[in-house]
Amino acid sequence: MGYEAALAGYTKFSLSQAGYTFPVYQKGSGPAVIVMHEMPGLHPGVVQFADRVAAAGMTVFCPSMFGTPGKPASRGYALTTALGVICVRREFNIWRGDRSSPVVDWLKALARHAHAECGGKGVGAVGMCFTGGFALAMMTDPSVVAPVLSQPSLPLGRNKPKPSAEIGMSPAEIACVKGRLEDEDLNVIGLRFKSDELVPDARFDTYRHAFGDRFEAIELKDEDAKPAFIPPHSVLTLHLKETGPTKAAEQRVIQFFRERTGA
Repeated sequence: MGYEAALAGYTKFSLSQAGYTFPVYQKGSGPAVIVMHEMPGLHPGVVQFADRVAAAGMTVFCPSMFGTPGKPASRGYALTTALGVICVRREFNIWRGDRSSPVVDWLKALARHAHAECGGKGVGAVGMCFTGGFALAMMTDPSVVAPVLSQPSLPLGRNKPKPSAEIGMSPAEIACVKGRLEDEDLNVIGLRFKSDELVPDARFDTYRHAFGDRFEAIELKDEDAKPAFIPPHSVLTLHLKETGPTKAAEQRVIQFFRERTGA
């Protein structure tokens, strides 16, 4: 149906690393930022955010890890894709929160590739929804210097003892990130709507406890969200208004990438 027309301004390549192969869409010039899409895939709202990062003087790398690149988001599409990822895909730790997902090794390889190609102080990375916490786990690679966690929704499973407080990283990974934040004077940004049941208070409390003042939380109210087919969740895409707090959050993220990568 020509969905990739939404990515017409991008070049496409495939990267095979760590046992996985995914297509990657690239645009812009300057230091690298990896934009990891949310559920249900690399939809036009994610592409629009990536366009804005590129327009701010950076090279965006948009891997397509599930879904159909360019296909618009909808309730049915999101449900179908989510069921497929949860039931079939083993690259993602959906339920376990005490270790990073296997796909993070592939993402770190992409970060190294992007840094080698684009230079700068390091690579920025933003994850959204299912991929929301991946940017933080990617910091175990030295190339990643600017992680942004937008509505980090894994692990799932509120019937487990502590899923809401888990962040999808092992104690060793957390210690590595904490050390880098302090030693290299780095920071993490986290974004969510306060009412979002997929991103509970306890998860942001874990970030605060682990990283202290190095964790910058941007927490929004329901009235800040643009209406969409799901309740307030997607800070940088579906629920982004062109004025007000969500727009300010988007601009803060882009400026953070510019500052940290040297754009």
